Amino acid sequence: MQKDSTSRDSFRDAQFATTRWTMVVAAGQEDSPGARQALEFLCRRYWSPLYLYLRRRGYDRSWAEDSVQGFFAHLLEKRGLRSVKPQKYRFRSFLLASLKNFMADEWRRAQTERRGGGRRILPLEFDQAEASYSLEPSDRLSADKLFDRSWAMTVIAQAMEALRREYAGAGKGDLFEQLKDHITTEPEAGFYRESAARLDMSEGAVRVAAHRLRRRLRELIRGEITETVTTTEQLEEEIGDLFAAFEQ
Repeated sequence: MQKDSTSRDSFRDAQFATTRWTMVVAAGQEDSPGARQALEFLCRRYWSPLYLYLRRRGYDRSWAEDSVQGFFAHLLEKRGLRSVKPQKYRFRSFLLASLKNFMADEWRRAQTERRGGGRRILPLEFDQAEASYSLEPSDRLSADKLFDRSWAMTVIAQAMEALRREYAGAGKGDLFEQLKDHITTEPEAGFYRESAARLDMSEGAVRVAAHRLRRRLRELIRGEITETVTTTEQLEEEIGDLFAAFEQ
């Protein structure tokens, strides 16, 4: 029985063999252009929660911007992956722990070095991140919890954008635009009837379309998270953490 269970676990975890995070972790201390590209992709996708974390910790905008860039310079150029254990770290936990260590170490160095010397390692849209931060109540969430919720929102936003592209590519952009605001929330009474009139569809067809949108979004969210973990167990934990972040 134990052998069968192990085989099932191995089969389920086979899907993680070539995700971006497993590529990064597997590279370890070796020079690997593919792993660096995968890490850069993940950093581009999930830098915003780090910025919000630093802002909530009390860093002003300029310090937070330069610190994020300095951190990525350290991560991408100095190969800060030597101690990563594939079965232990999810990308989300690795990234925040690494940032905390980086900030603690850099605090003892000169200001220009600590702030990355003004270098821009990645082209990041800090104006957008600052706008998001300005909407956050100042006394509601700790820096760590704000990071977790921002991460969850980023995952969903990436999945929503992928869903938008899919529907636009299939010639169903109008359907997506009409239903997008109610994919994750229950619409008000009469919404499906009014949407059906706008889309020249039956109300039943609109309800079915909304159901399919929600199902596809769940699949895309799961796929997005898969890129940041190494095992099925971590995937399920991340999905649970994602929804828990909105309950805080």
